[in-house]
Amino acid sequence: MKFSLAFSPCPNDTFIFDALVNQKIDTKGISFEVFLEDVQTLNEWAMQGKMDFSKISYGVWNKVNHQYSLLNSGGALGKGVGPLLITKPNNQHILSDTQPYSADAINEMTIAIPGENTTAHLLFSLAYPNATKKVFKVFHEIENAVLNGEVDAGVIIHENRFTYEAKGLAKIVDLGAYWEETQQLPIPLGGIIAKKTIDPEIIQQVDALIKQSIEYAFAHYPTVAPYVSEHAQEMSEEVMRQHINLYVNNFSLDLGIEGLQAVEKLTKIHH
Repeated sequence: MKFSLAFSPCPNDTFIFDALVNQKIDTKGISFEVFLEDVQTLNEWAMQGKMDFSKISYGVWNKVNHQYSLLNSGGALGKGVGPLLITKPNNQHILSDTQPYSADAINEMTIAIPGENTTAHLLFSLAYPNATKKVFKVFHEIENAVLNGEVDAGVIIHENRFTYEAKGLAKIVDLGAYWEETQQLPIPLGGIIAKKTIDPEIIQQVDALIKQSIEYAFAHYPTVAPYVSEHAQEMSEEVMRQHINLYVNNFSLDLGIEGLQAVEKLTKIHH
């Protein structure tokens, strides 16, 4: 049995799926045609019902849950893992003497967002509902857009949270911390979904295989598998490990009650 499976080339996803898609574990006769794309593309594909199994942002979950089921394994949730709003520290356009980064100041700023349907956009909108000057970009273009003055600030995700300071950028606010403080729940970033038309027993089996794939990866960690490094764009092994350490955790193995509560809360707020 062969199914289509889509996820991002980021280290957390390739770490999770390596053993499964490269058959380092017994996949019980199930194989996958794999598609690696940025998260906004994955979200758009999910809305089109394009893939059998896919990673998505929880920001788009309520637009696809009529045709997809959510799996327990393979997702990204956690504490201290949220997107960051960053800017140039000497950005005179947005500085004032008293509150350089007040809500009013941020509402006037042009902000780069990593995709319209991403959880990052949703979390930014919850924190700054009146900020409307948004430019949607692929996540790895955002730091440069801020540096070259194309935008006043940007919401960064993935490995950029480990690189922005070295590029001379400064954090305005941790949007994940805002979520944690207001909701008292882990931050639901992304999850794995399965087409409802697939046999529920097969979906369960794939869910269990993803968990096994993660367990296999952790058993061989901190060695970074070639599959992870070959898809990590110009990233040092240290950054790859930081990425994996931050985004792959117990919630990736199993959403659990707390994880499901976080997803439900985000969906309810966003509905």
